[in-house]
Amino acid sequence: MMKTFRYDDVPVLETTSGRLKGYFYDGQYIFKGVPYAQAERFQMPAPSHWEGVKDAASYGFVCPLMAQDTPSAELLVPHRYWPMDEHCQNLNIWTQALEPGAKKPVIVWLHGGGYFAGSSIEQVAYDGANMCREGDVVVVSVNHRLNILGYLDLSPFGEKYRNSGNAGHADLVAALQWVHDNIALFGGDPENVTIFGQSGGGMKVADLMQTPAADGLFHKGLIMSGIADAGLMPSCEGGGEKIVEAMLAELGLDVKDVEKLETLPYPELVRAYTKAMPAVAAAGGYVGGAPQVNDWFLGNPLQHGLRERACDIPLMVGSVFGEFFSFAPSGFDKTALKPEEAAAIVGKVYGEHTQEALAAFAKAYPGKNPTDLLVLDRVMRRPSKKLAAMHARGRKAGTYLYNFTLEFPIAHKIAWHCADIPFFFHNTDKVEVCSIPGVAEKLEEQIFGAFMRFAKTGAPAQAGLPEWLPVTEGSEPTMIFDRECRLCYNYDDELLNLIDSVLPPFDLMAMMAEMNVQH
Repeated sequence: MMKTFRYDDVPVLETTSGRLKGYFYDGQYIFKGVPYAQAERFQMPAPSHWEGVKDAASYGFVCPLMAQDTPSAELLVPHRYWPMDEHCQNLNIWTQALEPGAKKPVIVWLHGGGYFAGSSIEQVAYDGANMCREGDVVVVSVNHRLNILGYLDLSPFGEKYRNSGNAGHADLVAALQWVHDNIALFGGDPENVTIFGQSGGGMKVADLMQTPAADGLFHKGLIMSGIADAGLMPSCEGGGEKIVEAMLAELGLDVKDVEKLETLPYPELVRAYTKAMPAVAAAGGYVGGAPQVNDWFLGNPLQHGLRERACDIPLMVGSVFGEFFSFAPSGFDKTALKPEEAAAIVGKVYGEHTQEALAAFAKAYPGKNPTDLLVLDRVMRRPSKKLAAMHARGRKAGTYLYNFTLEFPIAHKIAWHCADIPFFFHNTDKVEVCSIPGVAEKLEEQIFGAFMRFAKTGAPAQAGLPEWLPVTEGSEPTMIFDRECRLCYNYDDELLNLIDSVLPPFDLMAMMAEMNVQH
């Protein structure tokens, strides 16, 4: 059936920034590239304003990257690339009704890519149309400043640079403020906003829970593979004097010339930072690259404690079975291995502890191949459990844990970093590898349905899943998302404790470097 497109009769909306016109397609109104703020380099965002009618039919600029993206593993995580410019404070909206009284739940997506890369449209699975339609919600996705544009402290060099170490997160607060002030025009309820993100986007959700300026601008949070302890993402503390002075020296400039950093071409700024950073970091100095801990941002909750206000926010938090490990080639067909052959492969890593490890793994993950133990996540699951326990101790709002453990029909890989995103967005139809007959459609409805229920009520209970109970002190129910979903209690404590006692601490950077050498 032919889908309907309309533009000419779509009404112009009077937002706080100016008049805005989107378009209608396939049952929903779509607004792309809406400027929510404006800012000069290294300075705080100010509310956006434009004259005339702003046409919102094209995606806006995304933040410039410090290094060229190289497409790879596109079957696992298909991407989209887009023109870049540092004036990238824009958002996209999908809605089924332009009625201020509709009061539909609002879902705001914060993209991944750490604090240095990514965009609101980077992955094909980020499209908000299906979520809007199937969930009857208003969907928003946000671009903001990243890397040295968003997270480099110049505050010691002038008041106009105040809090520049958090400029990227200040953009996010500005976006949420714009949503709060305007989303009713798009049929959304400004008092029912859920923020969610994966990887770096999940970190941003946790960060905003620790940011007083964001209080009241969102009401629920979903963190997907986005909780990291100090070993993976150390706290960004200190001031920018050393790194900025070192950059100026690389550029042949004096401290009195600091304002020239505002107008230098971005590639020159990147080259100076890239040359200066290693020595400053080696000396233990602040180098930016992540939100700066100060009175505006109170720091990663695992390292600085979860503030009381954050416990008022219902929270879903989860990870996937393989995370980063599943990108590494296995070098063997696990389905063709005899039990003793599988044990021998595992034994190369676990040595004298092999049988004990295999027994604990089989108990935690019945039905999985023994060699899957070698790709089990050691990055996100443990910190996710810690945050959930911390949040649950507040005894104010529900805390819900999940683990996505589906095996896909590509080299028998189990869920890798980003593999759950299409299911939460109801976009498995857009990601080829998700096309698993008899499995994907059912699992998508279970995951998506739970998320939409959470966004609407603060609890992810739904008829298609076992009863999903919240985490409490001493009790850690985790919803296992797989071919058959089940709720398991503290099911992997023994396994994780054993792994940590046998294997050296996990070093993601070393693993990524090794993978680069292999490729």
